[in-house]
Amino acid sequence: MSWNPDLYLAFGDHRLRPALDLIARIPLAAPKRIVDLGCGPGNVTKLLAERWPQARVTGIDNAPAMLERARKDYPRLDWRQADIASWRAEEPVDLLFTNAALQWLDHHEALYQHLFAQVSPGGVFAVQVPRNDSSPSHVAIRDTVAEGPWCERLAPLVRSERVHPPAFYHRLLTPYAKGLDIWDIDYLQVLSGEDPVVEWTKATALRPFLAALEEPELSAFEAQYRERVRLAYPPEPDGRTLFPFRRLFLVARA
Repeated sequence: MSWNPDLYLAFGDHRLRPALDLIARIPLAAPKRIVDLGCGPGNVTKLLAERWPQARVTGIDNAPAMLERARKDYPRLDWRQADIASWRAEEPVDLLFTNAALQWLDHHEALYQHLFAQVSPGGVFAVQVPRNDSSPSHVAIRDTVAEGPWCERLAPLVRSERVHPPAFYHRLLTPYAKGLDIWDIDYLQVLSGEDPVVEWTKATALRPFLAALEEPELSAFEAQYRERVRLAYPPEPDGRTLFPFRRLFLVARA
């Protein structure tokens, strides 16, 4: 199952807010070269181009469907397909920006140092990643995997927490960064619709597990997951659902 831009953008306002918060904390007046790693459908890359209109802005992603949507919606920007883990800048960049992408990759101790090395002196490495593997929405995925006939096939997809506490990144980058700002926030997301938390995770954390199944197990897995999520996130009296979501932010000055 490939990335679905429409499904990902269904909660566009909630997914966009952390990116806006990160952009607001970037201490650069006029960067010349900006790269957005894991740009997805390009809606955040567009904001970077609007914030710094004189910069050369490139969006990089490894999902063809996302890049196709980005090229369609924002044809004037530069879009390229590449894998983040092995990506290297053609020349040092003034702003290396990545929003909700690095949580998919392992070995952050090496990854973050590698990416920070692509930033020019005086430039900025700006990161936002979800940090909610211990939340009920994600615990329910692991429980559903463990308690079904699909356990043996899906177990290899279950991953340990890849995003570490803020202190890990502080210790990792302090020896190299001239300035370092790290914080995390719990966003209380108020969602509408039927089973909105399930619809949210289907676009992200749940996606690899659904992609590995076929009917009738696909529907059975999703039904069991839905039941767990409904118990963990019951609707409020007004019908809306509260979905707390923790995110970690990092702004490092080279």
